[in-house]
Amino acid sequence: MKKTIISAILLSLTGCSGQQNNAYTKDNEISLKAQNDDNKEHAFPFTQQYSKWKGTPYLYGGSTRSGIDCSAFVQSVFLEAQQLILPRTTKAQSQLGSKVALENLQSGDLVFFKTSAKERHVGIYIDNEKFMHASTSKGVIISRLDNPYWMSVFWQARRIKSSD
Repeated sequence: MKKTIISAILLSLTGCSGQQNNAYTKDNEISLKAQNDDNKEHAFPFTQQYSKWKGTPYLYGGSTRSGIDCSAFVQSVFLEAQQLILPRTTKAQSQLGSKVALENLQSGDLVFFKTSAKERHVGIYIDNEKFMHASTSKGVIISRLDNPYWMSVFWQARRIKSSD
C-alpha cells in the first residue's frame, strides 16, 4: 500500500498537469492557418505533425495516438519533425536549450506553463501567438498563447537546436 501511494505521488510530480483548465473557452481552440510565409515554411514540419495528432485524447503517462500527455506529445513531434530525441518529462524538457523572450518566439520553440504550485505543462509554439499541445481537457489542440489563462500561467520559453 505504501509503495502504491509513493508511486502515485512521484507520478504526480512529473510529466504534465493533471488539472483541468476550467478557463478554457472556444477561443482557445483555433484553426491552423499560417499568415506569414517565413513562419509558414519553418512551422511546416510542426503543423504537419499536428495534423497527424489533432484530436488525440489526453492520457497522463500516455505516448500513443490512443492517448498522450503534453511532454510525450512534444517528444514525439520533435522526433518525427526534427529527428531530435528529447527527454520524456516536462521537467527535463524545461532544462534544454536556451531561454527565449515571449516577443522573440519562433516556430518550434517550447512554451512552458506553471499550472499549479507543482504542475507543469509544455507545448510547441507555431506562429502568430499559437501553440500546439496536449490539453488535459481537449486532447491535442492548438491554443492561443495570448489567451488570458495561458498568459497568467506562462513560465518560460526555450529554443532547442539540433546540437543541444
